[in-house]
Amino acid sequence: MSEHRRKPPESQGGGRAAARRAAQQPSGRRAAPARDAVTGSPSAPYGEQRPAGGRAEARRAAQRGGRRRGAEPGGGGPAAPGGRRGGAGPGNRRPGKKRFIDYPRFNKRGWRRWMPSWKLVSGLCVGFLGTLLVVIGVAYWMVSVPNVAQAAQAQNNVYFWADGSQMVATGGEVNRQIIPYEKIPAAMRYAVISAENKTFETDSGVDPQGIARALLNMAKGGHTQGGSTITQQYVKNARLDDQSQTLTRKFKELFISIKVGATKKKSEIMAGYLNTAYYGRGAYGLQAAARTYYSKDAQDLDPSQCAFLASLLKGATYFDPAGATEIDPAATPEQNTKNAMNRWAWILDEEVKDKHLSAADRAKYKQFPMPDKPKKNAQLSGQIGYLVSLAKAYFVNNNTQGITAADLDQGGYEIHTTFDKKKVQELEDVVKKVRKENIDPKKRPKYDTFVQFGAASVDTKSGAIKALYGGEDATKHFTNNADQTGAQVGSTFKPFVLAAAMEYGKRDPKGPADQGDSERTPVSPKSIYSGMNKLKIKNYDGTVWTDKDGGQWLQTNDGGESYNPPSYGIDLRYAMQESANTPYVQLGMDVGTDKVRDVALAAGLRKESLASSSVPSFSIGTSSPSAIRMAGAYATFATSGMHRDPYSVDKVNKQGRVVYQHDDKATRAFSAAIADNVTDVLKNVVEKGTGTNAKLSGRDVAGKTGTTDGNKSAWFVGYTPQLSTAVSMYRLDDDETKKDRKFLEMFGTGGQEKIHGASFPATIWHDYMEQALNGVPAVDFPTPEAIGEKVYGGGMSPSPSVAPSPSSSPQPSDSPSPTPSITPSKSPKPSKSCGKWDWNCSGGPGGTNAGADQGTTTGNVGGPTGSPSPTTSGKPGNGPQGNIFGGPGGG
Repeated sequence: MSEHRRKPPESQGGGRAAARRAAQQPSGRRAAPARDAVTGSPSAPYGEQRPAGGRAEARRAAQRGGRRRGAEPGGGGPAAPGGRRGGAGPGNRRPGKKRFIDYPRFNKRGWRRWMPSWKLVSGLCVGFLGTLLVVIGVAYWMVSVPNVAQAAQAQNNVYFWADGSQMVATGGEVNRQIIPYEKIPAAMRYAVISAENKTFETDSGVDPQGIARALLNMAKGGHTQGGSTITQQYVKNARLDDQSQTLTRKFKELFISIKVGATKKKSEIMAGYLNTAYYGRGAYGLQAAARTYYSKDAQDLDPSQCAFLASLLKGATYFDPAGATEIDPAATPEQNTKNAMNRWAWILDEEVKDKHLSAADRAKYKQFPMPDKPKKNAQLSGQIGYLVSLAKAYFVNNNTQGITAADLDQGGYEIHTTFDKKKVQELEDVVKKVRKENIDPKKRPKYDTFVQFGAASVDTKSGAIKALYGGEDATKHFTNNADQTGAQVGSTFKPFVLAAAMEYGKRDPKGPADQGDSERTPVSPKSIYSGMNKLKIKNYDGTVWTDKDGGQWLQTNDGGESYNPPSYGIDLRYAMQESANTPYVQLGMDVGTDKVRDVALAAGLRKESLASSSVPSFSIGTSSPSAIRMAGAYATFATSGMHRDPYSVDKVNKQGRVVYQHDDKATRAFSAAIADNVTDVLKNVVEKGTGTNAKLSGRDVAGKTGTTDGNKSAWFVGYTPQLSTAVSMYRLDDDETKKDRKFLEMFGTGGQEKIHGASFPATIWHDYMEQALNGVPAVDFPTPEAIGEKVYGGGMSPSPSVAPSPSSSPQPSDSPSPTPSITPSKSPKPSKSCGKWDWNCSGGPGGTNAGADQGTTTGNVGGPTGSPSPTTSGKPGNGPQGNIFGGPGGG
């Protein structure tokens, strides 16, 4: 037989060939040895099934599944324990090939399988850093260095009237002049470095340590250096094309700052920063700031003036001694001056520490370098400056995109306001007429100097400010008199007391101090309170109110008048009509002055404008809201309790994109029943009481007069269903730089014995509203529903001896009513012919509108503001003049 002939297959049960064949079979196809087979013996029984194929089949099997593990060299028996080729169980299997990224790790078990190797971590770090470097390199290459000359260019801000016509374009003149580095005083450079960026000379444009230091100082509450370097601030100032407050912009400025720091000299960066920085008052750059604040060139500034100008870089709104109350009510001239002086002194001291200024030179500058008064743009004369200032402040404080006053000053915005051009002109003309006919500083310098008027008119349905009067000229008188001035509102605050009594109710004298609704009685306008002069004010539980020193409070009415004999009271409707103080002071105590405060806030007054509610006189107007806010709060009564905040901007566009849109939001301040009842009571004031000068022919009018302690301010606030208007009058020294400015008395002002809310303020209100509502259909106020219960306060109690209120039986008569009535403590003056402006005249168009007289105490408490009350001619009497009550009085 030839040796090349194919040999017959060997037995499956044993031999090295069998072992090799078994090892070459795929793991998934391995068959367990037959239970009865005898392994390792060449004499195994013949007859088991032969494997198909030969060596080729074995190779294919090996390629499909890998090798069998654990087979012993001698055959297919069980693997030796712990041997390298031991058992074929799952735990002994391993991948056939290692991956490029070995994760999860192929040869580890448990948590080690998920722990990356140091090679993998190192590789990832190298890859990340490489990618980051590429991104930084591309970003660095793409950004460009800012151009100071281009940064000096800005656009106009255009303001529009409510009808869409242009009011004024302002801001395009850009108060900036670029000066070279050589003309910048070294003192200015050092002041800025000490205050803003101590490492300027050595940093690369971005200072991480400076950012960390600023955060630490801020946490400690101390002075802060800006987290940004001077280089970063320069880049920000120079990029007028993008003032958005976004993360993308911040990163872009970071790369620009790095590039500027690497390519520009420090002298160029410093000059660029000081030439583009905003110093307030519309001044961009050091030269413009020097001319604006000190009327000199930048190179002539001394170290003290440089330190002040450096302080402005922290924010001119809060460091300009002229103040910026139109932006933030807290930024008053007094507070800003204090801020500026502290910052100025700190900067000089820091310069000494940094060896930029010697101690001897520092000692020369002990007096603060007070800057010049602001200069106004001629385009903003008359009322335009007040309108622009108010609209600007409203937009800055209410936009949601972080646009600041400095951003707005750079221009490019279209501001659409709510101001009605016709109404603004009508209001200004009316005030000018009253001033011209009555106020003469040359003739009466002692009484007619420093007289100021303020007014605001608000659409009741929307809250839009339609008109305002801020002063004679915005370029001469800088404070907007329509905004908060500090003038107390007097008796115009009483409607909030009445609303609180209806809303919360009179407290049960026997109940706990903090009473719920179940222990309070809602108050009706028919409720009876004492109108006696020098009424001893009590707490709700009947105990006498005392201050911390034990002093009692005796509330007076104007002129010492009593509105009823001791055994009678007057209802709240009549008390409002005559502006009696004592009923409303006691009512406020019975309800809780904290509740009165809550109602005033709900109606729309600002918290910061309200006086302390811890004293009884809070209820009669010791607070000082603005004319705008008073008009808005009374509009809440006009709309049956729905409140909308007054606003002056409808929409703002920039480069065709809307960046602000007014959102009409109404909130319910109190129920329609409460608001409509207050309106009905105030309507009676105009028809029969102190507000008759405000009557409009053929229209429903509701309103209230107010005069304050010492006759230092007078108000009339009134409304129709469509328009609410507030008018104030006061005397205040116009020099805003003086400390401790005080309101002056108005006795003798305008040739009048005393100024009342029913006098000049009510006349201005009437004449303006007649024109403003010309052609507008007359609308009636809603008929009020009955509300509350008739309660008794101020020592009054239900009994047959209580006299009926005169307002409940207004039948004309030339003789006293035979029934008990309210009698005057003095006899009325005889009737006489009265002039137009003689409000004290008996039988004239209006009685007195006396001021809010102070209360008195038997202890140490001073007398806070009271409110107006009628003179004898304004009291009911026997004279033939006027109605049954004579001329209206109080207010």
